[in-house]
Amino acid sequence: MTAQAAKTALGLPIGNSGGDAMSTTRDHDVVPAVARTSIELGALVKSVRRSQGLLQADLAGLGNSGNRFVVDLERGKPTLQLQKVLDMLDLLGLEVEVRRKRARLDGWQAD
Repeated sequence: MTAQAAKTALGLPIGNSGGDAMSTTRDHDVVPAVARTSIELGALVKSVRRSQGLLQADLAGLGNSGNRFVVDLERGKPTLQLQKVLDMLDLLGLEVEVRRKRARLDGWQAD
């Protein structure tokens, strides 16, 4: 899944902002959201970070991690350490909630 497809799936704004330009999206415009892939989670993290006026380097510094980790998180790298991801979400004021999947429109249901 591409980053644009992930943004569409999450209902996030899509733009050509390129680089690390600030966005005018506010937190309440993007959360709550359901992320089913690491790419969708990365798109959500990026959108919320930008809405809070933070650069990737700012978030990395606050999280006592390297800038590379934030870049990898926002790109949806699936092999990142879970606790570090949870720590970054916490810094952004986000949390993970686990629940049963809802029925999809195509009729498929989770057991």
